[in-house]
Amino acid sequence: MADNFSLAGKVIVVTGGTGILGEAFINGIVEAGGAVGILGRNAEVAHQRADQINQQGGRAIALVADVLDEKQLLEAKDKTLSEFGKIDGLVNAAGGNMPEGVLLPGEDIFKMNLAGMKRVMEVNLWGTVLPTQVFGEAMANTAEYGSIVNISSMNSKRAVTRVLGYNMGKAAMDCYNQWFAVELANRYGDKLRMNALAPGFFLTEQNRNLLTTPDGGYTDRGASVIRQTPYKRFGHPDELKGAIVWLLSDASKFVTGAMICVDGGFSIFSGV
Repeated sequence: MADNFSLAGKVIVVTGGTGILGEAFINGIVEAGGAVGILGRNAEVAHQRADQINQQGGRAIALVADVLDEKQLLEAKDKTLSEFGKIDGLVNAAGGNMPEGVLLPGEDIFKMNLAGMKRVMEVNLWGTVLPTQVFGEAMANTAEYGSIVNISSMNSKRAVTRVLGYNMGKAAMDCYNQWFAVELANRYGDKLRMNALAPGFFLTEQNRNLLTTPDGGYTDRGASVIRQTPYKRFGHPDELKGAIVWLLSDASKFVTGAMICVDGGFSIFSGV
């Protein structure tokens, strides 16, 4: 049974691998025995994380690319295949929100920054679709069994105020997750599968100022999140490791098109 949860011998590419949650994903993969391609725009962080993993006996390469740039993604794919000879898994963790995609409390709802909302939506939706087109094809050609994991959000199923572009991007990504999982199964059987992991509220560089105060307390928005979370705390990035490893491992071979919530109960709590 334990061997089913191992990622030994598997090569996994993680987009957004230079972020806070991305770091937990790459560390979880390496701890489970997998080799990892750390893909992100921040070259310094990508190389730093890859070097640290290699120095500790793991296997990692830095892949500097923008998930909306097909040419850069193709170069990253070629580098991964040149280094490891195959790709077994993909974690689509790139995404998130941007200041121009936030509707401030005093702003007119009919004068939203639609260009900003659109940009955020594109990053979260097409920043998942495009890497899948590039790395998924390589998986189909080189992996015995391949697993793609999309990183969803609580925003995809419930209205979270102020961040319309992020809500729409993640909701569209969930639709894509189910649609593409079915199409993969129709064409490849159980050789390739796709699922989503939906984190609850974890503090990142993008949301820290929205949810917490400089002295470590909660903003009004952060306090609302805590009230809605039965565990009454934010998640720790390491608490995502178990779910990501399971979805990438052979232990989940009969799971496709699913969304796994790791959220301290946020998604199921009515607030009453």
